[in-house]
Amino acid sequence: MSSILGNTLKVSVFGESHGAAIGVVIDGLPAGEAVDLEALQAFLNRRAPGRNDLSTQRSEADVPRILSGLPDGITCGTPLCAVIENGDTRSKDYGALYDTPRPSHADYAAHMRYRGHQDMRGGGHFSGRLTVPLCVAGGIALQLLERRKVTLGAHIERIGSAADCRFEPVHLTPEEIRAPSRRAFPVLDEAAGEAMMQEIRSASADGDSVGGVIECAAVGLPAGIGDPMFDGLENRLSAAVFGIPAVRGIEFGSGFAATQMRGSLHNDPYEIRDGAIVTRSNHHGGILGGITTGMPLIFRAAFKPTPSIAKQQRTVNIRTAEETDLEITGRHDPCIVPRAVPCIEAVTALVLLEFMLRGENN
Repeated sequence: MSSILGNTLKVSVFGESHGAAIGVVIDGLPAGEAVDLEALQAFLNRRAPGRNDLSTQRSEADVPRILSGLPDGITCGTPLCAVIENGDTRSKDYGALYDTPRPSHADYAAHMRYRGHQDMRGGGHFSGRLTVPLCVAGGIALQLLERRKVTLGAHIERIGSAADCRFEPVHLTPEEIRAPSRRAFPVLDEAAGEAMMQEIRSASADGDSVGGVIECAAVGLPAGIGDPMFDGLENRLSAAVFGIPAVRGIEFGSGFAATQMRGSLHNDPYEIRDGAIVTRSNHHGGILGGITTGMPLIFRAAFKPTPSIAKQQRTVNIRTAEETDLEITGRHDPCIVPRAVPCIEAVTALVLLEFMLRGENN
């Protein structure tokens, strides 16, 4: 099914942006795992809208209500269900969009797939609002991974022309990974963050939007986690990452830059360090043949500019088959990248936890 992630750890997301509520069912969590609900809420607050002038001013508390699977804050082995109520909706802003699809949104594709019966309010099930339940599930997964000595985190690597430094590919530490999440703007270099914020404000002042890149990393993963070919770790991570709206690409390790290298430069020589087999460089990003090598897992995901912009755009009227102009109203992020950082962490945590649990159950 399209809105279900995972196999042995199965995450099912439901709801629409302007419906009564959105939510998630997590099936496959091991019994006896404590979940810190305050830490989970702090994680969700990093994604929440309306926190500053860089995001949409839609104001949602995003407090999950746990319906099952977590008696007394401890998983009991049965499906965990959480719902998040929608409050600050303005569905009237979307009334005209049933006939006039927004450029670069899923409106037209959804119209053809669901024959006009799709929920258009706030983007419906295609909305970035659906990343809230993903973050509920991923926030829980992050806690279980930390308990297994795996540290995972992400930062904004680029917005427009402003770039942050990248994670250290070989000697990456848990502290370096955690540092961006402790900042209001999740970057490694705060000066770069200031330049990025200026890029966002400049685009917003022009009635426009801007995209960017998020880099994610994990350390503490043992070598040998994953599978070859179609169930490889890169495959599963890529599928999960593309479940986040606005993602346009993903690369692992050196990624596309590898096309400009010779093999002698791109190959990562092996060595023994402190009694462990490691590589001197990490162009492979911690995964070979779909399986972890024990080196830091590193990938980057590219996000397109927010398609809802204040500038007039050209579209068509589906009902009358005529070309027309479109002016989008409502509240929209001039750049979704800052709020997408915890979303990347969430889906990555879910995929890694499933692979870790497989190893524990074998």
